[in-house]
Amino acid sequence: MTGPAEIRLRDLTVSYERMPAVHHLSGAFQGGRLSAVMGPNGAGKSTLLKSLVGLLPLDEGDIGLSGLARREIAYLPQHADLDTSFPITVFDVVAMGLWQELGLFGRIDAARTARVNEALETVGLPGFGERPVTNLSVGQLQRVLFARLLIQNAKAILLDEPFAAVDERTVQELLAVMRRWREEGRIVIAVLHDLAMARTAFDDALLLAREPVAWGGVEETLGTDNLARARYISDGWGRAA
Repeated sequence: MTGPAEIRLRDLTVSYERMPAVHHLSGAFQGGRLSAVMGPNGAGKSTLLKSLVGLLPLDEGDIGLSGLARREIAYLPQHADLDTSFPITVFDVVAMGLWQELGLFGRIDAARTARVNEALETVGLPGFGERPVTNLSVGQLQRVLFARLLIQNAKAILLDEPFAAVDERTVQELLAVMRRWREEGRIVIAVLHDLAMARTAFDDALLLAREPVAWGGVEETLGTDNLARARYISDGWGRAA
């Protein structure tokens, strides 16, 4: 990768199902940093990621990309977009990450096969290529989806609750993959609920309560006063309803 990547937001406002979900958000996600997006339920965290990847239109403001194109943003949604009842192998799922470079009819040659197998080894699943996804645990499936992200070679990776329902060993191995992405200068953005993880494993945090509460280094952003303000704003939604 060459040059620093950055996603800049200017006065961003986005709605979800016709209801404003993110209000007047300005700031930047930078390459070489692990950024946590946090806030109460309904705070607009998932909506924000969907807007960054182009799945939701913007009501106001804009998104500026520096050092990367929209096609170089990879996205792992909160609920995997994979029908695990479909008869497909682990290798085939990971190889989907090659779609942009192969197109519909490109051939997976020996070099690309090696890349798929290397990605599986990186996430702790060597030799899993021929296994059907129907036989995987939740943690193993999440590792497979991280392997798919690895071979996409994206400059920005957006993860919506990537550690939900996975065991501690899987969490640590996936965090190791994310640290590798940081060292490579990629933008890594993850929606989280675990304050301790954000404070110990991430560099920056964005605290949302539909509106921005704070954005910056994790210690300052996730301080007691900011968390209390986010809860206060969240409580106000209930009173307004």
